[in-house]
Amino acid sequence: MAKKYPKEFKEYVSKLIVIDGKKMVDICNELKLPYDTVQKWVSSYKKRKQDAEKAKQNQLLTASEYKELYEAELLKRLEIEEENAILKKAMHIFTQEK
Repeated sequence: MAKKYPKEFKEYVSKLIVIDGKKMVDICNELKLPYDTVQKWVSSYKKRKQDAEKAKQNQLLTASEYKELYEAELLKRLEIEEENAILKKAMHIFTQEK
C-alpha cells in the first residue's frame, strides 16, 4: 500500500528542488522517498506555478485593452457631465418661473 504524504510536505519537498536547487536524488535519499513519487510532486508543483503565472498574465491589460477601457470611461464621464448640465439648466428654468 502506498504511503500518503501531507500536501504541505509535498509542497516543501518540491520547493527544495525547484526553488532551492537541491538535487532530486539527494532529497530522495535523505528523506527516504521513492524517486518517481518525488518526480510527480515536482511536476505537479511546476504545473501549478505555470498555471498561476498564466492566470496572472491574463489579468494584465494590453495597451489596446487599456485604451479601450480608458475611452469607455471617458465617454461615460462626458455623458454624465452633459446630463448634469441639462439638469442644471432645467433647475434654473424651474426656479425662475416663480
